[in-house]
Amino acid sequence: MISHIRKFRDQLAAGRCSLGAGVTFSDPAVSEALANVVDFLWIDLEHNPIDLGPLLGHLMAARAGGAPSLVRVPSSETSFLKRVIDTGAEGVICPQVRCADEVRRFVSACRYPPKGTRGWGPRRPTHYGEEPLDEYLADAEALFVCVQIEHVDAIRDIDAILAVDGLDSIVFGPNDLSGSMNRLCHYEDPEIGEILRNVSRKAQKAGVFVGSGLDADVDSAVWLAEKGVQWLQCGCDFSYMMQAAKDLLARTREALTMEPGEDTRRT
Repeated sequence: MISHIRKFRDQLAAGRCSLGAGVTFSDPAVSEALANVVDFLWIDLEHNPIDLGPLLGHLMAARAGGAPSLVRVPSSETSFLKRVIDTGAEGVICPQVRCADEVRRFVSACRYPPKGTRGWGPRRPTHYGEEPLDEYLADAEALFVCVQIEHVDAIRDIDAILAVDGLDSIVFGPNDLSGSMNRLCHYEDPEIGEILRNVSRKAQKAGVFVGSGLDADVDSAVWLAEKGVQWLQCGCDFSYMMQAAKDLLARTREALTMEPGEDTRRT
């Protein structure tokens, strides 16, 4: 059933920086519209009112549109995580991890025995029972498991976190990380930048990919890529809407204040 995450893995392994969009609205048309212009979709259940019903719609839209679907769950709590995976998420992101023990528990809950403790109960991932067992288990191995490094406690335990077997990627949460250092939303501070660079080096040496969330801002994306980030969630649906609306309305207001007969075309 997992059909696009291997493409995402191959892009990262080939050294290509992958760019994706955050999804915060419940309407699956958002994922349908964005799927063919991104390298992945980041469906956010941590900060937004997306329940499992709308999540299913997003996963179906992403699959139909060819985009890998990474779902950020609210926490490392297992009972909700298993429902997200069994609904068909191709990747999962755990926010706010603090230590290697928490990461081990999260990764274990994502992997079937003997590699982990994931309970059996796939519905949609097995194409409703039609996919042969061996094929499904191979697909399940491709699940992209990520944890967010967004607190100084996680930075202190980063070597042990990176050593957790079955972890595919760490993901920076730059704003929360800066907040844990009493510099909320000032993550471009040189000290924080050096932390990100050092952690990225360690991760890549350990064979762990590095991602990051960020605002819809080109300069921030370039800054993070320079620190070694390999995949970037470049803003989200509501930020695209607000940026485009403000730009269009400002340009339209400017055009409408021109004198009659003036050329109002914009390049």
